[in-house]
Amino acid sequence: MVVWLSYSIFADMSIYKLNKDEIKAGNYRQLAKAISAVENEYQGYFEFLENLQIDYSVPVVGITGPPGAGKSSLLNAILKELSSDKKIAILAVDPSSPFTHGSVLGDRFRMNDFFEHPNVYIRSLATRGNLGGLSPKSIEISDVLRSAGFDIIFIETVGVGQSEVEIAMLADTTVLVLNPGAGDDIQALKSGILEVADIYVINKSDQPHADTLAKHLYNMLNLRKTEGWMPPVLKTVATGSEGIKELLKSVFEHQKQHDIHKRTSLLYEKALRLITAEKMRGFDFSKLKNEIKGVHSDNMNFYRFLREKYF
Repeated sequence: MVVWLSYSIFADMSIYKLNKDEIKAGNYRQLAKAISAVENEYQGYFEFLENLQIDYSVPVVGITGPPGAGKSSLLNAILKELSSDKKIAILAVDPSSPFTHGSVLGDRFRMNDFFEHPNVYIRSLATRGNLGGLSPKSIEISDVLRSAGFDIIFIETVGVGQSEVEIAMLADTTVLVLNPGAGDDIQALKSGILEVADIYVINKSDQPHADTLAKHLYNMLNLRKTEGWMPPVLKTVATGSEGIKELLKSVFEHQKQHDIHKRTSLLYEKALRLITAEKMRGFDFSKLKNEIKGVHSDNMNFYRFLREKYF
């Protein structure tokens, strides 16, 4: 039975209908409308989410790492390897300007060979000021994609630093992409994003110092208390498709390691973020800023102000 769900987009626009069965069957136009409705919180979007048949067996793979490591090139090489027999979705997250709030969705240009491929769906998202390398609606949109009949979903974060670990709370497998010569050896020992990766990839491994970086990563991993899965350190040259098969083999092997505890932890983290976002809905940020401006002085007690106004 076909179920139609209708949503008002704006007061001055006509209602369009989203067909869940067509989305699952691969109607990318319907899928794009659904994602836009969720991303922009159009009227009825949450009811749409409530009625989705989400397949949580579809793996979500996070591709993260510092700017210039070659994340988009790596994804392009992955598409070349998988797109012939698997249906793939990619969410490419780009940073929003703090000044204009716009975003140059440049990652799509690096994967333009697959724009019209029938097995590939590429969607760009802006961070809209969200920290952590993701869009504020990444959780919900990844679940929309999990209901759309894809075999695997990749999420490429913006170029992140050492403390932006949000992708690990969303992805079933987190791949950290590094490149040799991007920093001193101590960088490999710092806490944060290095501690949450399930797979380490040294891209551009044909460059000098790749072996040195691999050595430091192995040393770091030996200091960690690891039960079960031991994160591998892999070398790739994305522009030449070198090491891609080995990377994908590790991704699928890691998927087999998932247990009920891992899946429960991921859903728990998602729930916390969604509940927090809902509790903050309607909060008047401008009012808070004006109140702080109105009472600010060099000897004000910030904590007493918060207690009196908000706690």
